[in-house]
Amino acid sequence: MRSMVDLDAYFSRIGFVGPRQASLSTLRALHALHPAAIAFEAIDCLLDRGIDISPAAVDAKLIHGGRGGYCFEQNSLFARVLTALGFEVEGLAARVRWNAPPDAPAQPRTHHVLKVIAEGEDWLVDVGFGGCVLTAPLRLQPDLEQPTDHDLYRLAPIPGGYTLEVLREPGWVPAYDVSLTPCVPRDYEMANWFTSTHPTSHFRSNLLAGRTTPQARYGLLFNRFTTRPIGGKPTKEILDADGIETILRDVFGLAVEPSWRPVIERAAATPPG
Repeated sequence: MRSMVDLDAYFSRIGFVGPRQASLSTLRALHALHPAAIAFEAIDCLLDRGIDISPAAVDAKLIHGGRGGYCFEQNSLFARVLTALGFEVEGLAARVRWNAPPDAPAQPRTHHVLKVIAEGEDWLVDVGFGGCVLTAPLRLQPDLEQPTDHDLYRLAPIPGGYTLEVLREPGWVPAYDVSLTPCVPRDYEMANWFTSTHPTSHFRSNLLAGRTTPQARYGLLFNRFTTRPIGGKPTKEILDADGIETILRDVFGLAVEPSWRPVIERAAATPPG
């Protein structure tokens, strides 16, 4: 049984004032507000702090600490919120394929996603996928093109699950392969340990952040700051260290710490690419 969460504090954090009921409209509202308020980031991995995904640690960081987090923090928090509201929630795991070549070796299942039952239907729910995060739940149905405010998605069937695909400039791009086999908490503990500590994990070497608001998607990779406005053309800007720090604070809403400065300066020195 999942630990519960301080709903008053969480709703204040994301700006939710709607009815506290297990309805599809509530799920949609929360799914839009969460990635707009709580940024995707994994700066603690770069600081060798590790990532504690216990409920108390996640709540202290994401709700009360002015920080964001990555999928194991974001979606575990969201699962506890939805469970407290009365939704039936099941944890799943996915193999990330985003930005990987088609012939790249299969990656381990290191992305935490959720299956949620709302009003008798199964929905894919994910508030922890960086710059391509969902802003609305998707029906767990194959080959159905499902529009959201920011992107068009579909779920392509594969053995044992689906590939989540998003329509971008080149066409349909795979985001991740999700298995429909339910996970237990220890599955996430193992995957989180790998992504936060293993030297091959990109979270150990890349400064990255993501936030999606009703106006645009914002992404930071090293010193490259990208904005994808709704209905507009994407823009990219190369930042110096002071610019990165300003963006982390003012765009991603993070409580920037002095201890981050060496990480920020290394990211600012990254050659353009």
